[in-house]
Amino acid sequence: KHEGHDMNKDTAQHASTTTGTDVKMITPMFANVGAKASASISEIFTAYMHITNALGSDDAAHAGESGTAMAAAIGKLDKSLLTDDQKKLFDEYQASLKEHAEHIADNKSNIQHQREHFATMSEEMYALAKAFGAGRPLYQAHCPMYNENKGGMWLTETKEIKNPYFGSEMLTCGKVQEMIQ
Repeated sequence: KHEGHDMNKDTAQHASTTTGTDVKMITPMFANVGAKASASISEIFTAYMHITNALGSDDAAHAGESGTAMAAAIGKLDKSLLTDDQKKLFDEYQASLKEHAEHIADNKSNIQHQREHFATMSEEMYALAKAFGAGRPLYQAHCPMYNENKGGMWLTETKEIKNPYFGSEMLTCGKVQEMIQ
């Protein structure tokens, strides 16, 4: 259960679909990421997407398995493939992302705890996506109701909202705000 939410309230007002006209386009900062580094970064995003989709499906066990895969992918990136500026930015998030992935992995029976770590992880993955790209177009979505209406964002591969913070409770709560090329 989510404290502070009146589940009898009509939540349909929070669901929305986004037309292409109100989605802000973002181009990654680093245009010169090498193919090997890009492939490793893409692997991190693939594991993150599995976590996102698992949480949207209320599947804490799969989210945990994906957290293990994400932690491994983060540790595998050969930073010698990065320029000094790229390495500095990756270093800024590496330890924290790995820690969040490990917490998600270690809490296969506590989806609420997974979602708390996912919220911070998503902010950091957003920073990486804006810097490096993700090897695919991504959408940045936002749920205004998460964390006692403070809101929470996540990255997704589709414009369709599948809310990882509430899962089946409020699956379509949220709105796509940006697209990262």
